[in-house]
Amino acid sequence: MGNYVVGLDYGTDSVRAVLINTNDGKEMATAVFYYPRWKKQQYCNAAINQFRQHPLDHIEGLETTIKTVLKKSGVAAKLVKGICIDTTGSSPMPIQKDGTPLALHPDFSENPNAMMVLWKDHTAVAEANQINQLAWNWGGTDYTKYVGGIYSSEWFWAKILHIAKEDKTVVDATYTWMEHCDYMTFMLLEDQNIDQFKRSRCAAGHKAMWHESWGGLPDKSFLEKLDPYLADLKDRLYTDTYTSDVVAGNLSTTWANKLGLTTDTIVTVGTFDAHAGAVGAKIDAYTLVRVMGTSTCDIIIANNETIGTKTVKGICGQVDGSVIPNTLGLEAGQSAFGDVLAWFKSVLIWPIENLVLQSDTLSAQQKEALTKEVEDNFITILSKQAAALSEEEVVPVALDWVNGRRTPDANQELKSALKGLSLGTKAPHLFKALVNAICFGSKMIVDRFEQEGVTIKSVIGIGGVARKSPFIMQTLANVLDRPIKVAASDQAPALGAAVYAATAAGLYQSVIEASKVMGSNFEAEYLPNKEQVSKYALLHKEYEELAKFIETQTKEEN
Repeated sequence: MGNYVVGLDYGTDSVRAVLINTNDGKEMATAVFYYPRWKKQQYCNAAINQFRQHPLDHIEGLETTIKTVLKKSGVAAKLVKGICIDTTGSSPMPIQKDGTPLALHPDFSENPNAMMVLWKDHTAVAEANQINQLAWNWGGTDYTKYVGGIYSSEWFWAKILHIAKEDKTVVDATYTWMEHCDYMTFMLLEDQNIDQFKRSRCAAGHKAMWHESWGGLPDKSFLEKLDPYLADLKDRLYTDTYTSDVVAGNLSTTWANKLGLTTDTIVTVGTFDAHAGAVGAKIDAYTLVRVMGTSTCDIIIANNETIGTKTVKGICGQVDGSVIPNTLGLEAGQSAFGDVLAWFKSVLIWPIENLVLQSDTLSAQQKEALTKEVEDNFITILSKQAAALSEEEVVPVALDWVNGRRTPDANQELKSALKGLSLGTKAPHLFKALVNAICFGSKMIVDRFEQEGVTIKSVIGIGGVARKSPFIMQTLANVLDRPIKVAASDQAPALGAAVYAATAAGLYQSVIEASKVMGSNFEAEYLPNKEQVSKYALLHKEYEELAKFIETQTKEEN
């Protein structure tokens, strides 16, 4: 009969559950739940880069997807040995003393500041700058040294500091703050001692400046200088952290009854989606795993002896055990990847949504059919036409910073730009320019790792973009001048979470051993076209020149 585990992967738009046979990694069932409140963009304001999510979207999604995979598979409850949850991050939320999200309190149910602050929320740019200036100049430990030397507005302390400044009612009603992956794990447990709960090493190390060398989180004297609230909050956070092959506890009676499972099912310490995705893609030393969705996360593992005390500048952290226990996990990424193309799509589709679909000429059925046709064919047709452009046609140069820059050297104040528009520039030219931009942004990350002495021997792509867009993947192979393998699984992060669950449940001796059996195979490999490599190298220089100009202008303006 075998043993089974559940991997739960919370992305930006939806949560996905997979039920995996631990004997051979076979996917028994999968289910996806799209967040209804997020789909309506409730609690969000894109004009100020405010992106919040209601925890009910995630709670409802957990129950729906796990019940669905159990029903689809017919697997007996007693055979489900473990659950592991991965989420986006840094996506912290305020929690009350009894362990309930503040947003579930009637007085805060519609307050955006009481919601989960999604990873892509950039309302805390000023607070991130404040943290950086203090860390670099206060005369004590530079707490940014293991997160690339620059703290980002996308991360834990900056977001909490922003809410503390903006909404005293929220912080006064809050006992502690939890990362998304920590709360969803905590919620499922029988023993809900919030002060003893095992927090994620991955989340703490990459986003909250946790490091063993200074005893955990930053010192209270440092936090006090930022805001007394942060120093006070530290007493209600944590000192120790744990890797995701560790058991957080057993499934509670309440949730076992809701899901149709038993309290014998263990729940592991939570983690972030990209790090779980790297495990699901069978990451190995010197391999760069690119999780390619709305944004990218780029993950590499290295032996502690290889890196030693060296810090890698301008990335999103180096954390012992954030991917593979007892191995250093290094993270980088782009704040927008698929989101760059989604932005372009929203611009081009405006006339259809506001003119064509509002017309009385078409029936409701025709409008629905047209909407589906556009959705299905938009990227495909643009890709074909962009690929067919002749060498003589001038393609503009674009930057991928529509949501700021994550790596190298985080700077969320930066904006995108276009250079080289003319009357001959049409949609396929712009599309190709944007594809080039996201690939050039990727190269900047690879170059930074190698400049810092981190060897990259192979590249693996996972996620929707990697599997669905040969045009983008071939462009990326040409820009990086190296082969790129694509993982076959649609659900690599959820699969990686399942690997952690199987290890924590004692079904494998190590995460590496489990991933070799349960991890995804590869469905494609893109090889660089040598003729195109040299052409893209020249275009990349133009990208770098435009990037330097925009960065200089941004500094002068600020």
